[in-house]
Amino acid sequence: MDSKVLTGDADVTIRCERLLESKYKFKKVFLTNSCTNALEMAAMLIDIQPGDEVILPSYTFVSTSNAFALRGAKLIFADSKPDHPNIDEEQIEKLISSKTKAIVIVHYAGIACNMDAIIRLAKKNKIRLIEDAAQCIDSFYDQKALGTFGDIACFSFHETKNIHCGEGGFIAINDASLIERADVLRNKGTNRSAFFSGQVKKYEWVDLGFSAIPSAITSSFLYAQLLDIDKVQLKRKKIWDRYFNNISGLNRSGKVKLPFVPAYASNNAHIFYLVCNDKRERDELIVHLKKDEIQAVFHYQSLHKSPYYLDKHDGRILPNADRYSECLLRLPLFYDLNFKDVDFISQKIIEFYK
Repeated sequence: MDSKVLTGDADVTIRCERLLESKYKFKKVFLTNSCTNALEMAAMLIDIQPGDEVILPSYTFVSTSNAFALRGAKLIFADSKPDHPNIDEEQIEKLISSKTKAIVIVHYAGIACNMDAIIRLAKKNKIRLIEDAAQCIDSFYDQKALGTFGDIACFSFHETKNIHCGEGGFIAINDASLIERADVLRNKGTNRSAFFSGQVKKYEWVDLGFSAIPSAITSSFLYAQLLDIDKVQLKRKKIWDRYFNNISGLNRSGKVKLPFVPAYASNNAHIFYLVCNDKRERDELIVHLKKDEIQAVFHYQSLHKSPYYLDKHDGRILPNADRYSECLLRLPLFYDLNFKDVDFISQKIIEFYK
């Protein structure tokens, strides 16, 4: 407040961007007003045109698909893996056609997709790779930060995320050829940055764009959180591990399936979930927990079956995406949750299965 500069691109905004670049080795970071905002920028940056095909998972939030549908893309939905909600990399190649412009992957719960296989496919077919890394802050694939693999990656700082500023996000540009245009797009399609740095003589409208830069107030809230990210992550991982250890017996006995973390992935403890055997069981467990004021909730509904896209989908059955839509249940996980609460919630789940 003392700086008297509360608009976007204030000093604190730039400090947030430099901190993220330094800590996670992104080539270039621009803060945005949301991950949705970042995804919409990504679709424009790779020049999605009507009729272009984009391969993406069906089990994801609508922002992943909406950003590309807004540009006229045909969405080609892929199924999830049998052991994890992430996109099944083995199904991607058969979905690629001469019209495929991009593969958009989602690292569900901050757990990495199989990046080696996906990168090989993208390079082989000369297709753009976009990471929807909304849930992935401080998460890694073979010790390399998620969001550094794709041409572009999009992150969320929504209040439901590990680190947040109420509403916010950022776009990470890893293809250097896209950096200059990304700066123009976030500045409403103007050459504002170039003008204020003295590179051009006129402040002009040079492209289409977005009002994508968060205020200094938002950035200040975020910066304080970023400075504490290691502390936050340590606490969240302890909560996640406590859940896993408490109810691992149900996993061993086949009553539920607990999250699977492949050897190549780290776990940033964004979500703790379990997968029930069917929808009826999942719904009954929600009611059971609600009696003790425990808010356990399901997650995404398969986008290929959504009211908007149902008649546009090519008719393929995606059984794993549907299974996670019907059977996955998220448990409370936030920084102020204590072990006593985790133990109580765990006991109520065990009680249900007895």
